[in-house]
Amino acid sequence: MNKFFTVKHVSKKSKARLGEITTSHGVVKTPGFISAATKGTIKSLFPQLIKEIGIQAGCVNTYHLVTHPGAEIIEKAGGIHKYSQLNIPLMSDSGGFQVFSLARKDKARDKSRPGETLPSLLKQADIRGDEEPFLVKISEAGVKFRSTYDGQLIEFTPEKSMEFQRKIGADINMAFDECTYYPATHEYAEKAMVRTHDWLKRCIKYKASDQVTHNQYLYGVIQGATFEDLRKKSAEFVVSQNTPGVAIGGVSVGESKKEMREQVRWISDYLPKDRPVHLLGVGQIDDIVDLVKYGIDTFDCVEPTRLARMGRIYKINKARCQNFLAPVGTLPLQGNPKSQKISSTHFEYDFDILKSVYKADLSPVDEGCNCYVCKNITKSYLHHLFKQREILGYTLATYHNLWVMERLFDKIREMILNSEL
Repeated sequence: MNKFFTVKHVSKKSKARLGEITTSHGVVKTPGFISAATKGTIKSLFPQLIKEIGIQAGCVNTYHLVTHPGAEIIEKAGGIHKYSQLNIPLMSDSGGFQVFSLARKDKARDKSRPGETLPSLLKQADIRGDEEPFLVKISEAGVKFRSTYDGQLIEFTPEKSMEFQRKIGADINMAFDECTYYPATHEYAEKAMVRTHDWLKRCIKYKASDQVTHNQYLYGVIQGATFEDLRKKSAEFVVSQNTPGVAIGGVSVGESKKEMREQVRWISDYLPKDRPVHLLGVGQIDDIVDLVKYGIDTFDCVEPTRLARMGRIYKINKARCQNFLAPVGTLPLQGNPKSQKISSTHFEYDFDILKSVYKADLSPVDEGCNCYVCKNITKSYLHHLFKQREILGYTLATYHNLWVMERLFDKIREMILNSEL
């Protein structure tokens, strides 16, 4: 039996399944949401709030932690869990996403590949809410880039990424991969895919030779851009490498939602039945509800926390969500299960608390929610905090948005158990 991942139930309606990922820092019930903890923090929350919300796991980023404070310091502190006091299972992104430019209209020549172009090397905010480094060179060996912090030249290779991730100490590690920009040509996407496959073999070899045991599990990453033949080929190769888990990368990088769903659908029959599958960088509510049906076990995305810091508050459609936002572990179905189906219509998505209409609004932040924020804080007060740029406003908004995400996954798991998804 696979001690890392156990499938508990498979829906009769789709490939959706219930499972458990077991790590030395706790168990993640799947499908589950991996909250953004990019720099070793779920922004604006302290550890006790993470426990209250019921956040199951977080995703730290190797690139950011290597550039500051440094993998060696984190290792000396006893690993990222002790260093940050994030006592939950943690996943580490390989850093590959940050060192490749994505979906840019402006192109810049890469001298290492004459005749090909890469997106702009200017520092810009990417889809995961991070600043991109200054890319210097891509080769079969790895990637060289300038740190956004101090301009230091840093090299990432598959071996260095594995070493950095070992020192950081997250429970789940991602293999170093090339996240193809959008829109890429078939020719370039294939080259990037082959490079990703070669790098995966090197990551596996490094892990096998590493004499230090850290109870860390490696995921290979499927690439292939928006091309069906490449996606299937990549899925077949990555799954064949028998890594403890598999991730799907290079999606939600500028393509349409329809294209993104197609990329997952194409490879759904190739995904492992006995290992967890993670979808990198996807976390909008309608995407989650649709994509668990293809056998996706975990998702990560900055959207709930990033929107919260912008004053964008998830809004529940109260009329459609009876009993939906009950506290953790108390979500029994009541009445006809079919009346409890979850879809994007259960959410009015979000509203902007900065709008002046909320200045004198003394109603709860969200009448459809029973989290601490919505039971105790008014729209007027939260509006006031954001207008005055008080840090407490970010904490309250983040608390609510992540509470909603965790209750959404509670409900999704319940629906899979009843074969409603």
